[in-house]
Amino acid sequence: QVQFVESGGGLVQPGGSLRLSCAASGSMFRIYAMGWYRQGPGKQRELVASITTSGSTYYADSVKGRFTISRENAKNTVYLQINSLKPEDTAVYYCNTYPYYEGSWGQGTQVTVSS
Repeated sequence: QVQFVESGGGLVQPGGSLRLSCAASGSMFRIYAMGWYRQGPGKQRELVASITTSGSTYYADSVKGRFTISRENAKNTVYLQINSLKPEDTAVYYCNTYPYYEGSWGQGTQVTVSS
């Protein structure tokens, strides 16, 4: 079972940028499609972006054009570049496989967008 450790979150002003990283354990990372998910205050966790093993990507409408997902298999790492941040992007961001494995959720990384 793959485990994930997210990092890179923080407090940023509206319009700012962050780069989130997700390090995966194990040697099977390269065979999984990966996703970035988020859970905002009082909201359910939602998928914001995913990337297949061949590099095809998907973005939720709310983040399209602002978020970019990428992966580096040699480093067992998936990234999420977040630009033009909005207050509604405030959430805990998690990575997991896509579809997700319930037992593989990490602690996530907090992103807070506020002036």
